[in-house]
Formats: sequence, C-alpha cells, structure tokens
Amino acid sequence: MLNKVLGGLVPFLAALVAFAFGAIMLIALGANPFEGLEAIFDGAFGSGERLAATAVKATPLILVGAGITIAFRTNVVNIGGESQIIGGALLSTVVALGLPNLPAFLLVPLVIIAGAIGGGILGAIPGALKAYASVNEILSTIMLNLMMVQFMNYLLRGPLIDPYELEAGTRIPQTERLSDNAALPTIVEGTRFHLGVLIAVAAAIVAYIILWRTPVGFRLRAVGHSPKAAKAAGINVKRNITLALAISGSLAGIAGAILVFGSEGQRMVTDGSAAGFTSSAGFNGIVAALFGGLHPLWTIPSAFLFGALLTGATQLQRVLQVPSSLAVALNGIIVIFVISSSRVRTWLQTTLGNTNLFSKEEDDDEDDEEINSTTEVTT
Repeated sequence: MLNKVLGGLVPFLAALVAFAFGAIMLIALGANPFEGLEAIFDGAFGSGERLAATAVKATPLILVGAGITIAFRTNVVNIGGESQIIGGALLSTVVALGLPNLPAFLLVPLVIIAGAIGGGILGAIPGALKAYASVNEILSTIMLNLMMVQFMNYLLRGPLIDPYELEAGTRIPQTERLSDNAALPTIVEGTRFHLGVLIAVAAAIVAYIILWRTPVGFRLRAVGHSPKAAKAAGINVKRNITLALAISGSLAGIAGAILVFGSEGQRMVTDGSAAGFTSSAGFNGIVAALFGGLHPLWTIPSAFLFGALLTGATQLQRVLQVPSSLAVALNGIIVIFVISSSRVRTWLQTTLGNTNLFSKEEDDDEDDEEINSTTEVTT
C-alpha cells in the first residue's frame, strides 16, 4: 500500500517543485509569492461561481486529455486536438443552424453527436494516413491544425457569418446567435456550471472502460504495446491505429461542441486564430493527460488543476499586476517536472520491487501477459 501511495505522489511532488519555481518567478517580478498563491486559489475556488468557472474551463481539457490517453496507449501521438475541436464545433454549429426549431431534448444530444463525428473525422484522417501510407501522425495532425484554422476563418467570415455583421459592415467572424434549444442546460443556477462538465467526466469514465474493460481496448493497447505481437494474435494493426485516433478526435470534437453550446454568447466566434476559439485547449489537454499519467480517470483531477491555474491567472493578474501569461509559463514548468519525474517513479519501482505503483491494473506487465497468452492461443 505504501508503495502505491508513494508512486501516486510522485507527479504531485513534481508539481510542487514546479510551483516553487513559479514562486521564484513571482519574486523576480517583485510580487509576494504567498499573495500570488492566495490570489490563484481565490480566483479558482473563492466562491461557487468561481468554482463553476474552473470546472467549465477544465471541461475541454478532460475531453481532450481522455482522447490523448487512448491515442498514446495505442502508441500514436495526437497533436491535432485544436483541429479536432474546431471540426466538432463547426459541424455541431451547422446542425444547430439547420435545425433551430428542434426540441431541446433532441437538439442537445444531436449537436454533441455532431461534434463527436466532426472531431472523429479529423482524427481518422491522420490515423489512416499513418496506418496505410506511413505518414508521421505528428506532422499530419499539426498540418491539419493549420488547415482547420483557415477553414474556420473562411466559414465564419463567409457562409456562416452573422447576417447582422454584414449589414453593419463590422464583419466580426462569428455566427448568428444559435437556437436556445441547443444550449447546454445549467446544472447549478446562478453559475456557469452546465451539462458539459458532466458529459466530460462521463466521457473520461467511458474512455477508461473502453481501454481496460472491452475487447476494443485490449486490441488498442496490444497494438500500442507491440504491433508485431498484436499482428501475430490476429489483430488488425492498421485498423486499430485509425480507430484510436478517430476516438481521440471524437472526444476533442465533443469539447468543441461544448465550447459553442456551453458559452454565454451561444454562438461560435473567433479572433482569427485557433486559440481565439479553443483557448489552446487542444494543447493544454495534452498537458493534463501527461500529468494524469496517461490514464483517463487521473486526467479528471489533472484537468481541474490546470483549469484552476487558468482561471486563477486572471485573479493573479488583477491582484498582483503581473502578466497572466505567467500561468502559461507555470504550465510548461509543470510539464517538464512531471515528465522528468518518470525517472523517479522508475527508481522507486526498482528499489521497492513493485511494478504497480499507481494501483492501476492496466500496467505494462499485465499487458505483456494478456498479449502473450493471446498469441500462444492463436498460434
């Protein structure tokens, strides 16, 4: 039990060290680090409304992070969260524009499904390119990020632009206000806590079930662990690589739909950049997944931590008059230390003679046994 606790604490200790470096940066800026920590905590958790704002900010990170874990467990790298978020948002927006009078109990699920389809397509494309044409998925997903930004700008400045913007001549790249029937219901009145938060948590739980409780997840992990062994066991490696990125993209696409229909403006709007719409959730979701040890369930608290940093940064800037980008720099430092902490985990694993420090039944040794046994039966 002690070994498991120590293993689970390693990334959190790494985060504390990163926060210590953040304190040094605050001192360098002439600010009191204790006041800074208090400002971040107050901005993220100081009231029910702020806590709800933190949960909403964490929502796309949970979804993207859960998708990232599926891709990484299949040994493919999904850097295309930004494009997949945009793809899901655009398709769900088109559905809402085309069916504005549909009842809420039908339209809300429909826009979420449309988001999943839009993101899934943007994930399946680099997956198929990698599986069937040996195109590096890092390159293809990054290029799709750039392409989808321009496609979004074209649509929001042209076919999907709010007619009022054309009449007024302002041409702000945004859609008209979308049907209230598609708005995500508010769970806690007086706050921004909406249904999307619960959808994200449920999606992360489903991702866990898929990975470790279904034959599909076994095949995905088998391909990620050893493509040759998976192929020997009769698993279609190419199909599962494509499937992994499609599922990963669909979760990011749901995040895109939630960003549109969980927003206060109830419309899709951007400033011309990807971050103007996504707030870099496609990249921050990767950070959340890494901090969560590439485990869907651990991604949930990890995403809430980074969501708190993002919402607390506003209060930090207001109280101490320091750049809000300090939180972005702190995110980067946390990533560096958390990734570096893997060496510490390995040392603990070797020293204590325990191969399951994280109390996860899905560790690599069990994967070895599953795959080897399946291979023996097949052969």
